Amino acid sequence: MSPGLDTATLVDIWVYLSTTPLLGLTVTLLVYTLAYRLYQWAGFNPLANPVALSIVMLGALLWLTATPYPTYFAGAQFVHFLLGPATVALAVPLYEQWPRLRRLWWPLSAALVVGTVAGTASAVGLARLLGASPATLASLAPKSVTTPVAMGIAEQLGGLPSLTAVLVVSTGIVGAATARFLFDALRIHDPVVRGFALGTAAHGIGTARAFQVSEEMGAFAGLAMGLSALFSAIALPWLVAPLLRWLG
Repeated sequence: MSPGLDTATLVDIWVYLSTTPLLGLTVTLLVYTLAYRLYQWAGFNPLANPVALSIVMLGALLWLTATPYPTYFAGAQFVHFLLGPATVALAVPLYEQWPRLRRLWWPLSAALVVGTVAGTASAVGLARLLGASPATLASLAPKSVTTPVAMGIAEQLGGLPSLTAVLVVSTGIVGAATARFLFDALRIHDPVVRGFALGTAAHGIGTARAFQVSEEMGAFAGLAMGLSALFSAIALPWLVAPLLRWLG
């Protein structure tokens, strides 16, 4: 350790940062940078997903330092704010794929409806067989939708938005980590199909993974993520509410 960065200096820096919104922002950027380096070191193996690694490291750090989550989020909210512009920016690569999108709009629309409904029905049905409560079922229904929309849907269905947020992130991580192996096993190689399926099933985290593979795959994953959120916000309360009443 250099003379200017002894233990006392690091403690002073931590104490200073812990009293300002810079804590959450600084820690988030540093932890994700470290997680991405580990992801590179692992040869970009999807099982070493940087989002999953970041969650584990951040959770451990907050627990070890007894830092309240609201204190952390006071700074992390700046990163959270950028989710909106980042989502809008997905339209740029999609625009470049416009000619192909015009040719494929019908099969993609059908795949979106079938994929969204099948994902919701299978998750809710399996959870019911395992004895999940009605609130858990309602929280699980929008698991493949991007977090802000999913939390609103869950609340409307009588679920727990906080539980839904955890389930959404978990779904995205699992989808991003396993999609390549599943596509290869099923001999699905078309980047449009792979991207659209990943965006439908694994929302933003899956879309980020798709962009790491190719811009074409990422563009269609972003399209699927946005359309899935729109379709789910309209259709899931209408479709799932009667199903939950029947299961309950």
